[in-house]
Amino acid sequence: VSQVANLTLVSSACDMVSTAYASTKESHPYIRSVCGAAEKGVKSVTEATASCVQPVLTALEPHVSAASEYASKGLDKLGEKLPPLQKPVEQIISDTKELVSSRVADVKDAVSS
Repeated sequence: VSQVANLTLVSSACDMVSTAYASTKESHPYIRSVCGAAEKGVKSVTEATASCVQPVLTALEPHVSAASEYASKGLDKLGEKLPPLQKPVEQIISDTKELVSSRVADVKDAVSS
Protein backbone atom coordinates (compact mmCIF):
# COMPACT_ATOMS: atom_id res chain seq x y z
CA VAL A 1 0.00 0.00 0.00
CA SER A 2 2.80 2.42 0.85
CA GLN A 3 4.51 1.67 -2.46
CA VAL A 4 1.32 2.54 -4.36
CA ALA A 5 0.83 5.67 -2.25
CA ASN A 6 4.38 6.77 -3.11
CA LEU A 7 3.78 6.64 -6.86
CA THR A 8 3.91 10.23 -8.10
CA LEU A 9 0.60 9.90 -9.95
CA VAL A 10 -1.21 8.50 -6.90
CA SER A 11 0.27 10.93 -4.39
CA SER A 12 -0.45 13.96 -6.58
CA ALA A 13 -4.02 12.75 -7.16
CA CYS A 14 -4.49 12.31 -3.40
CA ASP A 15 -3.12 15.81 -2.82
CA MET A 16 -5.57 17.24 -5.36
CA VAL A 17 -8.53 15.44 -3.77
CA SER A 18 -7.44 16.49 -0.29
CA THR A 19 -7.12 20.12 -1.36
CA ALA A 20 -10.54 20.07 -3.03
CA TYR A 21 -12.08 18.42 0.06
CA ALA A 22 -10.58 21.00 2.42
CA SER A 23 -11.59 23.88 0.16
CA THR A 24 -15.16 22.60 -0.13
CA LYS A 25 -15.42 22.19 3.64
CA GLU A 26 -14.18 25.76 4.14
CA SER A 27 -16.53 27.23 1.54
CA HIS A 28 -19.75 25.48 2.56
CA PRO A 29 -20.74 25.37 6.27
CA TYR A 30 -23.41 22.69 5.78
CA ILE A 31 -21.00 20.40 3.99
CA ARG A 32 -18.42 21.07 6.71
CA SER A 33 -20.79 19.82 9.41
CA VAL A 34 -21.75 16.72 7.40
CA CYS A 35 -18.11 15.95 6.62
CA GLY A 36 -17.14 16.46 10.26
CA ALA A 37 -19.78 13.98 11.39
CA ALA A 38 -18.70 11.49 8.71
CA GLU A 39 -15.04 11.84 9.73
CA LYS A 40 -15.91 11.16 13.38
CA GLY A 41 -17.94 8.11 12.36
CA VAL A 42 -15.12 6.69 10.25
CA LYS A 43 -12.63 7.29 13.05
CA SER A 44 -14.87 5.49 15.57
CA VAL A 45 -15.44 2.51 13.28
CA THR A 46 -11.73 2.30 12.50
CA GLU A 47 -10.76 2.31 16.15
CA ALA A 48 -13.39 -0.30 17.05
CA THR A 49 -12.42 -2.54 14.14
CA ALA A 50 -8.67 -2.33 14.73
CA SER A 51 -8.75 -4.28 17.99
CA CYS A 52 -10.97 -7.00 16.50
CA VAL A 53 -8.95 -7.40 13.32
CA GLN A 54 -5.49 -7.42 14.91
CA PRO A 55 -5.58 -11.13 15.97
CA VAL A 56 -6.64 -12.12 12.44
CA LEU A 57 -3.86 -10.03 10.89
CA THR A 58 -1.32 -11.59 13.25
CA ALA A 59 -2.40 -15.08 12.22
CA LEU A 60 -2.31 -14.18 8.51
CA GLU A 61 0.98 -12.25 8.69
CA PRO A 62 3.09 -14.80 6.75
CA HIS A 63 0.54 -14.85 3.93
CA VAL A 64 0.19 -11.07 3.91
CA SER A 65 3.97 -10.74 3.80
CA ALA A 66 4.25 -13.08 0.81
CA ALA A 67 1.44 -11.29 -1.02
CA SER A 68 3.06 -7.94 -0.25
CA GLU A 69 6.38 -9.07 -1.69
CA TYR A 70 4.68 -10.37 -4.83
CA ALA A 71 2.68 -7.16 -5.22
CA SER A 72 5.82 -5.07 -4.73
CA LYS A 73 7.60 -6.85 -7.57
CA GLY A 74 4.53 -6.41 -9.78
CA LEU A 75 4.38 -2.70 -9.02
CA ASP A 76 8.06 -2.33 -9.88
CA LYS A 77 7.44 -3.92 -13.27
CA LEU A 78 4.31 -1.84 -13.80
CA GLY A 79 6.29 1.32 -13.05
CA GLU A 80 8.83 0.33 -15.70
CA LYS A 81 6.13 -0.35 -18.31
CA LEU A 82 4.00 2.72 -17.52
CA PRO A 83 6.21 5.80 -17.07
CA PRO A 84 3.19 8.09 -16.51
CA LEU A 85 2.85 6.51 -13.05
CA GLN A 86 5.94 8.54 -12.15
CA LYS A 87 4.39 11.83 -13.31
CA PRO A 88 2.04 14.10 -11.36
CA VAL A 89 -1.58 14.40 -12.49
CA GLU A 90 -1.03 17.98 -13.67
CA GLN A 91 1.77 16.86 -16.00
CA ILE A 92 -0.32 14.03 -17.46
CA ILE A 93 -3.23 16.43 -18.09
CA SER A 94 -0.89 18.93 -19.73
CA ASP A 95 0.74 16.26 -21.91
CA THR A 96 -2.68 14.94 -22.94
CA LYS A 97 -3.91 18.43 -23.87
CA GLU A 98 -0.79 19.00 -25.98
CA LEU A 99 -1.20 15.64 -27.73
CA VAL A 100 -4.89 16.27 -28.49
CA SER A 101 -4.15 19.80 -29.75
CA SER A 102 -1.41 18.46 -31.98
CA ARG A 103 -3.66 15.75 -33.41
CA VAL A 104 -6.49 18.22 -34.02
CA ALA A 105 -4.07 20.54 -35.81
CA ASP A 106 -2.86 17.62 -37.95
CA VAL A 107 -6.45 16.74 -38.87
CA LYS A 108 -7.23 20.39 -39.73
CA ASP A 109 -4.15 20.54 -41.97
CA ALA A 110 -5.11 17.30 -43.68
CA VAL A 111 -8.68 18.47 -44.28
CA SER A 112 -7.48 21.85 -45.56
CA SER A 113 -5.17 20.31 -48.11
